[in-house]
Amino acid sequence: MNQKSMDQDTAQLEALGLRSEFDRSMSFWENFSLGFTYLSPVVGVYSVFALAIQAGGPPMIWNYLLVGFGQFLVCLVFGEIVSQYPISGGIYPWSLRLVGERWAWMSAWVYAWALFTTVAAVSVGGAPFLSQLIGIEFGNSGFIWIAILMILISTILNLSGTRLLAQVAFFGFLCELIGAVVVGGYLLFFAKVNSISILWNTFSFGEGVNYFPAFLASSVAAMFCYYGFEACGDVAEETPNASAAIPKSMRMTIYIGGGAATFVCLALLLAVPNIDKAISGEDSDPVTTTLVSAMGMTGYRMVIGVVMISFLSCLLSLQAAASRLLFSFARDGMIFGSKYLNHLSKSNKVPVNALVITGLIPILIASIGHWLQDAVTTIISFASAGIYIAFQMVVLAALYARYQGWKPSGSFTLGKLGIWINVLALLYGLTAVANMVWPRTPEEPWYINYGMIFTTLIVISSGLLYLIIKKPHLQRNIS
Repeated sequence: MNQKSMDQDTAQLEALGLRSEFDRSMSFWENFSLGFTYLSPVVGVYSVFALAIQAGGPPMIWNYLLVGFGQFLVCLVFGEIVSQYPISGGIYPWSLRLVGERWAWMSAWVYAWALFTTVAAVSVGGAPFLSQLIGIEFGNSGFIWIAILMILISTILNLSGTRLLAQVAFFGFLCELIGAVVVGGYLLFFAKVNSISILWNTFSFGEGVNYFPAFLASSVAAMFCYYGFEACGDVAEETPNASAAIPKSMRMTIYIGGGAATFVCLALLLAVPNIDKAISGEDSDPVTTTLVSAMGMTGYRMVIGVVMISFLSCLLSLQAAASRLLFSFARDGMIFGSKYLNHLSKSNKVPVNALVITGLIPILIASIGHWLQDAVTTIISFASAGIYIAFQMVVLAALYARYQGWKPSGSFTLGKLGIWINVLALLYGLTAVANMVWPRTPEEPWYINYGMIFTTLIVISSGLLYLIIKKPHLQRNIS
């Protein structure tokens, strides 16, 4: 990093009333890798492929393009904001400067719990893959212990500093991208058994307008794969030339991550040995069936090895984002325990106490599964919905700020198109959230069918209650 760039970064933060103690040692590609591994196309597609194909059949793949476009609009809005406000913690400091303390507090509260539950969800989701990799069948409690171990490893790696975080994220990016291209390419060239025409075949889901509800239901899987770009901004104070670099790394996360996810999904669809069994649910794990059929058990375990690297690097990136959010929250004295959470370690320049908390809370969430498996499933269901809600709180904040006269002044701006892109991003986001939380399983217990709505209401109401009683917005430390 050259001295001129460092001086510009320092001057920009000082103009915003901040002096950063972070170590700016994360390169552009490492910053991008953080967003990519958080988005983690392999983790996303492999985790929800069965759900998506059972909900909408092979045409569900088109959701990857539609959702990708919608999230790209959100990404553009975020790019304008982070370019002007390149501050660690992302959603909290952005909302703070666009609207004010109370809106920022609620945005951060929702986003923090979404990140905590996502860390738990990814670790719990990764446990069965590790079981398959080592060839040992674990029960439910065994999977929970594996999940806890994965979170502990991620925490230890994160505590080692920004430099190691960046290097592991970049290594994870290379492994995941190469794995996606190699595995996808192998399936398409050597294991293709289905015609590409199945991508338009709605099977038993209905024709035309009648297929639309199934298509909407299957889109939730694509939504699970298209966030993570905001993590690039969560470590803004650790990235040189953040005002220009981070909007670009956010867009690249959408391009490359979304492209990889679509490619992997396409390869799986065309290589599934029995598409009817996958759709009906008779084959409950079509990803494993497809990979074993195409590559044999040895090849499958090699793929799972790459998948486990993807899960771990995804956890690392998620936890890094969550810890920077907590640190930024605490730096302003806006959360309980702020005096313990607002410090960076002298040696590694990372928020140690915040990192510990972002390990402990997901461990507690995952541990509930020892006794109440349905309960942890219900809690984890908030993960995706919470992140999308927090995103739209920022998009709405930007639209409100524009109405109040805000004109983006960072290195990256959308110019006259900004207002229209902002409006479209909000419309997309609101429909996406409504689609995501819509109850679609009346045969399940209410806490499953209404799981996302139920957990969302709990998080929002508890945040509002704390805001009303403790009034943290009145305790903000103004630097």
